[in-house]
Amino acid sequence: MEGSNRLLDIIECLRTTERVSVSELAEQTGRSEMTIRRDLDQLAEQGVLRRVRGGAVSLLLRGEAVPFAVREHEAADVKRRIGAKIDELVADGESVILDSGTTTLGVARALIRRRITAIPLDLHSMNALSGAAEVRLLVPGGQMIPGTQSLAGHLTEMSLRALRVDTAVVGVCGLSAQHGLTAHDLSEVPIKQAMIAAAQRKIAVCDGSKFSRTGLGHVCPITDLDAVVTDSGAPPAELEKIDAAGVAVILV
Repeated sequence: MEGSNRLLDIIECLRTTERVSVSELAEQTGRSEMTIRRDLDQLAEQGVLRRVRGGAVSLLLRGEAVPFAVREHEAADVKRRIGAKIDELVADGESVILDSGTTTLGVARALIRRRITAIPLDLHSMNALSGAAEVRLLVPGGQMIPGTQSLAGHLTEMSLRALRVDTAVVGVCGLSAQHGLTAHDLSEVPIKQAMIAAAQRKIAVCDGSKFSRTGLGHVCPITDLDAVVTDSGAPPAELEKIDAAGVAVILV
C-alpha cells in the first residue's frame, strides 16, 4: 500500500509539473533513488510518463484519468465500504448494471454471493463475478478499451438501451451539484447515459476526492441520480447542495 501511495504522490506531481527528477522525488518521499527509479519505470509502462536522464517527463494531460492499475489502490478502504453499502441496498433478484472503474470493481466483489443478474461494463468486474454461483452474468457487446478493459462504442450503448434494469451503479470522474456527473473520457459519456436511462434506480459511487474534480464530458445533471454513496471526505457544503436537490446522500 505504501508503494501505491507513493505512485499516486508522483502522479500528482506530474499533474502540476511537466518534469520531475529522481533526486527531488527521493527527497520528497524519503525513499532511495533506486526505489524512485523503479517507481518511474512502472509508471512509464502504464503510460503516465516518459523516462529521461535523471528523471521523467509527464504524459498526463489536464483532467486525464490515472491508470487503472494505480487507481485500484487509491482509497481502497473507502471502495470496500462503498461495496458493502451497495450490497445492503441491492435486493436478491435485482438486475444491476455495474459501470466500469475501480470503485465499481469493489462493488462487484461485494456482490459475488448475491442472487442477482449483473451486467458489468469492464473485464475486471466480469472476472470478479464469473465464478459466482448465484450471479446470472450478462455481458454486453462492444469494443474493449486497453488499459481500463472497459466496454465502449456503439454496440455497448445499443446493448444497454435494449435493457430495463432495477439498479445502475454509476462510476464517477467528477461530481457536483452545479455540473452534475462528468467523465474524463468522452467515449464514456454515451455509455453512462445509456445505463442511467435503462435503470429504475441510479446510484453514483465515489470517494470524497471526486467532488473537487470536473471531467470534460457532461453525463447528466445531479437530479438524474437517486442516490450518491461516498465517504466523509466529501465536502459537507457540496453534499448539502446535493441533498437539497432531492438526491439521497449516503456516507460510508
